Amino acid sequence: MPNPTSTTLDEEVREKVQDRKAYVGVIQRLSKASVDKHWEAYADIPWEDPDFKVDPDDPRWILPPIDRLGATEWYRGQPEHIQAQIGLWRVATMMKIGLQFENLLKRGLLAYAYKLPNGSPEFRYVLHETTEECHHAMMFQEFVNRTGMPIKGMPRSLDILAQVAPHIPRISTELFFVFVLGGEDPIDYFQRQSIKGGHIRHPLQDKILRIHIAEEARHISFARHYLKHRVPRINPVRRKALGVMSPLILGLMARIMLAPPGTMVRHFGIPKDVIREAYGKNDAWKGEMKNCVAKVRELAAEIGMVDGVSRRLWQAVGLWDEPQQKKTRKAAK
Repeated sequence: MPNPTSTTLDEEVREKVQDRKAYVGVIQRLSKASVDKHWEAYADIPWEDPDFKVDPDDPRWILPPIDRLGATEWYRGQPEHIQAQIGLWRVATMMKIGLQFENLLKRGLLAYAYKLPNGSPEFRYVLHETTEECHHAMMFQEFVNRTGMPIKGMPRSLDILAQVAPHIPRISTELFFVFVLGGEDPIDYFQRQSIKGGHIRHPLQDKILRIHIAEEARHISFARHYLKHRVPRINPVRRKALGVMSPLILGLMARIMLAPPGTMVRHFGIPKDVIREAYGKNDAWKGEMKNCVAKVRELAAEIGMVDGVSRRLWQAVGLWDEPQQKKTRKAAK
């Protein structure tokens, strides 16, 4: 008669091996996809095509209603060329912040890769991702340059604080990949909504966003699978700390990515009450904030990063919503 304890241990070992195999399989597929389908900033975008010219007064830059500022009466009441300039500044700012975030991301990824052992499947994929992020940064900066606008990106105070990010992998790779999703998921959400709703009218913006969405899908997938694989296996104390830090990081990152910077507000003289109307205490903005991090929030709940304390923090930063599984169960009752 087999020893029950031995049988249980054998099952656990097999389960871990199978999980590891599945995880490695995902990484290998992502690496292959990076070889089979990738883009280069100066080879795959026809920058000199007359249709791709960036004109600040082009009405195709006018913000759609999906953008909270674009939905305000103040914005819709501006002359068409001013609406276009505000829209272009908004797009260029998101790209500038995006390339600054990706700069931090690349440095963090290389720090993570630096200590990976020989034969690690993560090493190859991380280098693929770093290469792709370099091309994203080049196409974003080229776009910003062609606007001729004094785009600054992150506020100086936040930029100084952000320099800590590349060093996070030395402390916790799990926390670093939460940071990765905090920067990538909100912008991916907004870009997908814009493409799906037919709100992108300029061909250059459309081309850049489609490239970015396609490759970011791989980057987001890697971060999610890394966390799924790692977080359930880490020390409960570390997991609890990770659960506490996550909503704070996501709350900050989502606002940086989606709200307009102070330089734009000052340049166009946008009234404070308009900013409060668009990005203050209104249901539409609150809903957008929750939706743009919904996938990360669901993941956190799935892998044991949400408890009573962390849930209250999610609520405090305005990002909490019941996990989809609980909503489904409640609806079924």
